Amino acid sequence: MAFWDTVRLAFGTFRSNPLRSFLTLLGIVIGVTTVVAMMSLIEGLKNQVNNQLSDLGVNCFQVQRLPFGQGELSAAQLARRPRFTYADLDAIRLQPSIEVAAAEDSKGGQKASTSERETRANVNVWAGTPGYFQTNAISIATGRPFTDTETVDGRRVAVIGADLADTLYPGMDPLGREFRILGRTFQVVGTLKRRGGFMGGGSQDNQAMIPLTTYAGIFGVRDLRVSIQARSAEVLLRAQDEVTLLMRRRHGLKPDEADDFFIFSNASATETFNNMSTAISAASFGVCLLSLLVGGIGILNIMLVAVTERTREIGIRKALGAKRYRILAQFALEAVVLSLVGGALGVGLGVGLSLLARWMIRLPTEVPLWSVAVSLGMSCGVGLLFGIYPAARAAKLDPVDAMRSE
Repeated sequence: MAFWDTVRLAFGTFRSNPLRSFLTLLGIVIGVTTVVAMMSLIEGLKNQVNNQLSDLGVNCFQVQRLPFGQGELSAAQLARRPRFTYADLDAIRLQPSIEVAAAEDSKGGQKASTSERETRANVNVWAGTPGYFQTNAISIATGRPFTDTETVDGRRVAVIGADLADTLYPGMDPLGREFRILGRTFQVVGTLKRRGGFMGGGSQDNQAMIPLTTYAGIFGVRDLRVSIQARSAEVLLRAQDEVTLLMRRRHGLKPDEADDFFIFSNASATETFNNMSTAISAASFGVCLLSLLVGGIGILNIMLVAVTERTREIGIRKALGAKRYRILAQFALEAVVLSLVGGALGVGLGVGLSLLARWMIRLPTEVPLWSVAVSLGMSCGVGLLFGIYPAARAAKLDPVDAMRSE
């Protein structure tokens, strides 16, 4: 009963000065809101990335000239890297651990049109050789992928994403219909299964996939990449080692020289994303700690004011027999309750921002329960840390001197 009486007194203090209390807790509210909102975004992106990478297949990887991000290399060093060729593709196909290998290239920012409709200049055109759909684990929703014969002959056929189909052929079956890119007419032979965005980026459904020979005649081959499927998941690492040794030999690299190419797989993509999310998490917690420090100073200030305002009350309670630990517990608990209220408000705002971002701009947010628990725990810790001094000061007051104060 004594504990709940103390809790009731603490909430009474908050209700008696709501504006002052809220302004005091603003730092805690901002810090907790930042942590919950950022962690929900990172958690949602992590789940989406894991789901999408699992769709790529556990035995697929890609070798390309440039890494994701510049890293420690200069732009001049990256520009000097040799480009992949069809001869490299043929050599990779001969490796014992390789099941299928396909060359690919892409070009973004294109317009697609029919006689009635036109898209914005945001369509991605992807192109590949035979085996492209298999090495990239691309699922067909309707129709079929382009065939080996169509690839060899350079025919103008395309498999289009769900968003592009909805834009060009709303309410219609796109199979067999035609559209144009850069004045060239393509026939739709298939549509892709809807995939959504990747790593929080643009949609993967606003695209058209065409044979690489057709693509080369329109755009030229800018930066050939090779996507590869190993014979099984068990030999994936061996397949990557075989490709690495092959390309180092073909590029004439010495044993002490670094690779001048980049191998991309589920593991490397996950590692890249985890490094990025770790940095964002650290920055978010840094902002949170600064905000909590400001909020803690505010709690220290308001509790010192509360002790001064209630000196006579403390003196009367001590004269009636209240022990020092009861006075200490009362004011320490008031500080914890104040900070906990701020933490709860911050959690509510963080969850609200997460839901709003998911609804308005389609970000894949998902609030992890651990971020809520950590935020509330940090709030309580700040309240206790900064409230213990005012509470100890109240507990040490002499009852006679306290009752004399006005």
